[in-house]
Amino acid sequence: MSRRAPRASIDPDTGKSWLRRALPLVKAHRALLITSLVLSFAGLVVQVQIPNLVRIGIDDAIVERSAHLATYVWWIVALALVQGVVNYLARLYLLRTAYELEYDLRNLVYAHLARMPFGFFDRVQSGELMSRSGSDIRAVQMYLSFGPSILVQCLIAVVAFGLMLSINVPLAVVAMATMPVIGVLGVGMRKAIFPVSWLIQARLARLATVVDENIQGVRIVKAFAAEGRQLGTLAEAADRVRWAYLQDARIRSRWTPVLDNLPRLGLALVLLVGGLMVIDGRTTVGTVVAFNSYVLMLQPPFRLLGMMIMLGQRASASARRIYEILDTPSEVVEAADPVDATLRGDVCFENVRFAYPNGTVALDGLDLRIRPGETVAVVGATGSGKSTLGRLIARFYDVTSGRVTIDGHDVRTLRLSGLRDQVGIVPDEPFLFSLSLHDNIAYGRPGATRDEVERAARAAGADEFVRALPDGYDTVVGERGYTLSGGQRQRIAIARALLVNPPVLVLDDATSAIDVTVEKRIHESLRERMRGRTTLIVAHRLSTIGLADRVILMEAGRVVADGTHTSLLATEPRYARVLASSQDLPSQDLPEVAA
Repeated sequence: MSRRAPRASIDPDTGKSWLRRALPLVKAHRALLITSLVLSFAGLVVQVQIPNLVRIGIDDAIVERSAHLATYVWWIVALALVQGVVNYLARLYLLRTAYELEYDLRNLVYAHLARMPFGFFDRVQSGELMSRSGSDIRAVQMYLSFGPSILVQCLIAVVAFGLMLSINVPLAVVAMATMPVIGVLGVGMRKAIFPVSWLIQARLARLATVVDENIQGVRIVKAFAAEGRQLGTLAEAADRVRWAYLQDARIRSRWTPVLDNLPRLGLALVLLVGGLMVIDGRTTVGTVVAFNSYVLMLQPPFRLLGMMIMLGQRASASARRIYEILDTPSEVVEAADPVDATLRGDVCFENVRFAYPNGTVALDGLDLRIRPGETVAVVGATGSGKSTLGRLIARFYDVTSGRVTIDGHDVRTLRLSGLRDQVGIVPDEPFLFSLSLHDNIAYGRPGATRDEVERAARAAGADEFVRALPDGYDTVVGERGYTLSGGQRQRIAIARALLVNPPVLVLDDATSAIDVTVEKRIHESLRERMRGRTTLIVAHRLSTIGLADRVILMEAGRVVADGTHTSLLATEPRYARVLASSQDLPSQDLPEVAA
């Protein structure tokens, strides 16, 4: 099923109010929204006719006995049926509008998140993003769709007032006497609720973060028997949400009863003044009954008005939180006229300096060239910048200075999708989706056949254990692939990269969790697969280094030595020390590795 793109976007002008910025989205669905509002208004017009028919029926058929009562009864029944049909259609179109708006908002937020670089996700908590793309979007959707409908519902006051004026002007003024007070109170309620609404959404986001971390890190929590401590953290976050909700409840408990009961005060005034007018002969019993119905009819809209104020303040707070995401520019931006190129894999780092968003300098004046088809192993102590190389090649981050080129093209000039299609990365901590193993391997090529998937799995040493599972390649792995061992997840990740068959392959310590015997078989297969492919291997094991044509040693973000394993072992003491520390062996005991 193809995904429909959002019909509009949010106005990028940050100087406008949140509602004006959302108007393009509303206008894109104006046909549905206007249809629902027109039908809703038509239903109101029908509704206000019923009390007037009751008035005429009482005065003519009961008091004066000049007409048949059944005639008015059937008219009222007919109008009620018409109102029911109209209200059904109005509600149907309104809900369609609401879900279309929610669909567009979710897609806008997700599309923007998909464009954001790794640095953004390094800074922002996943629970915060989940809250903003969930409850915040729902709050904005509710107001944008149901807000106009509530305003139309409130128009019943205008229509009813017009009819009351046509029947009895003094009594109409008495019936509407409380309405200006309701308007003033509504403004006061809106000002009181806004800061609390913002606080509620912020604390809900924090609670979502705590829950997300506890679910994702459940194994660590249990390993350290920290369930009680984490429950305390969750309880504290939940208590802060409860406190904010209680403040919201206190505000509403002060204002809402007044807003609800002022129309009832109007009802008492109508009965008092209308009753005296009937006694004096200045109006009829039917008129008082009709006005009584009109005043009762005004109560739901004004109750809805109080709800609209509450929805509006919550939507305002939520919209601002959503706009914080949408207004955050991506540090990795596609070129205005991106280059589409079929890459051979001639990778160059030219005087590259790179610092992560937290300020940590990973590369400092790095110069390195990897020729097409060459396999290079990168060795270095923790924090030397090894893993950063692959992230810059795939442009997960942009360099702070200098440049990274492939086949002479600065990666910043290449089309992002084309670049990442041709640079395969296998991380040391692979992520698997809650899908079948076939779908996980075929993630980069969804249209791959089962035979192609199996060949990639065999090359990665995964075919044997996959076939041993109850459902084989159709086995659905648990969340993040935790139903598999670490080594099995790594093999699936290698198969996923090999299936795409990229000209540039980055293996970021990709076999660290794999048994040495299995690793040897994988390496034999990888040697065949890496022939003619530019491969960068972040290596710790001597067996992995054996796959490389050339080894580079990194220290403090720079290349400090370059050569074969044998030559570096003989001439570079720092290389021997790094290998010794990673193998937990004295440097003199390090074996030779065939180049």
